[in-house]
Amino acid sequence: MSHGILGRVLSGAVGVGLLALPASLAAQTTAQPTFTKDVAPIFQNKCESCHRPDSIAPMSLITYEEVRPWARSIRDRVASRNMPPWHIDPTVGIQHYKDDRSLNQKQIDTIAKWVTAGAPKGDPKDMPPPMNWAATDGNGWNFAKHFGGPPDLVIKSPQYTQKAVAMDAWYKPVVETGLTEPRWVRAIEMRPGTLKGRKITHHALAYLMQDEKEVQALLSSADADSGAGLFMEWAVNKQGELLRANTGKLMLPGSKIRWDIHYSAGGEDISDQVELGIYFYPKGQEPKFRTALSLYSGVTGGNRNLDIAPNSISVGQNFHVMRKAGRVENFQPHMHLRGKAMMVEAILPNGQQQVLSYVPNFEFNWMNNYVFEDDYAPLLPKGTILKVTAWHDNTAAKKSNPDPTQWIGWGDRTVDEMAHAWINITYMGDDDFNKEVEARKVKMASTTERQQQ
Repeated sequence: MSHGILGRVLSGAVGVGLLALPASLAAQTTAQPTFTKDVAPIFQNKCESCHRPDSIAPMSLITYEEVRPWARSIRDRVASRNMPPWHIDPTVGIQHYKDDRSLNQKQIDTIAKWVTAGAPKGDPKDMPPPMNWAATDGNGWNFAKHFGGPPDLVIKSPQYTQKAVAMDAWYKPVVETGLTEPRWVRAIEMRPGTLKGRKITHHALAYLMQDEKEVQALLSSADADSGAGLFMEWAVNKQGELLRANTGKLMLPGSKIRWDIHYSAGGEDISDQVELGIYFYPKGQEPKFRTALSLYSGVTGGNRNLDIAPNSISVGQNFHVMRKAGRVENFQPHMHLRGKAMMVEAILPNGQQQVLSYVPNFEFNWMNNYVFEDDYAPLLPKGTILKVTAWHDNTAAKKSNPDPTQWIGWGDRTVDEMAHAWINITYMGDDDFNKEVEARKVKMASTTERQQQ
């Protein structure tokens, strides 16, 4: 990253004399970034989703007065790319994702120059209008603005009380959905019901239980171990899933939700329940394609074979054959405190191998869900092998490692380990798949031609 020499005085030699720059050009040359004009727009687009009052970040970054005390720390964190939390390797694999929070080099340089110049506030008139964030007190939903209202159906887990000092708990109740007719789902949100609930809810899974075992066996990974299918997963930094046009998830009458909620002690007695908000397609409108979320293990022989020796770097792999052609929608690595890196590759039936996504520096505190842009989501034929590789660092070099002298295996506890990716795949018949491939080729060729003109 280039910090530059700020406030450089420029001069030019003409003949044997020195001429001063015109005042207007000198002002442009010495102009420095300000908070209101240059930095605030970056924070609004990339930081405020977490750094705002009553959200998950430790401080708000909305106003100049809130930001100024943290200026140097912010510069250091963005320069090292620790913040915003976005861990995809920018040099390999697909680079086009929705809601990409990462900063480009120009944005990083702007923040660095602003801090080096003394973090000036700037003209208040330059401040962009404030962002309108969904309420986080249980009254607001992220997708409400997109759909013009709250979810069509909200399913809640039974209330659970976690004591101030207690062992971790895994709460697994089953509740009815209440559906009396089939409905297609176009978006899902999931969250703890209250702000205090976020202190004790480590993560939460909602499994859809309904009678269609043959179909689900075709759509799910053999390692999913999820019954009728994982409907939605919530963890820090993940709020929901907005399905692509003409794709959906099917809920049948009489279906149930099986919860799997991991609670941890929060220093005080807290009662909470997890809420599942579901947006349906209008009745009579059925999407053409069905999407299924499954667990794809990165451990040979399955998750329970995970075995990590003390003071060692461990590498595991697993292979998953796609039983139908489809479009890979996202990549979400899941490991615990010793998780180091994860890669997903596609081995095509013709033997060609390509990297889809690679996270070289996994951080347990950020369960990022990387959703591919519409025109870049991989289209893979039937018989494609998804290869998942997972690295764990059980040494003292891993700062989050609680004890590198321990043998570590698979387990639900945070001090145990996991190694899988959550992946949504939209499945298609061969004819529809071929049409999607051809349409993609035509669109990308047209885009390339426009760029070259």
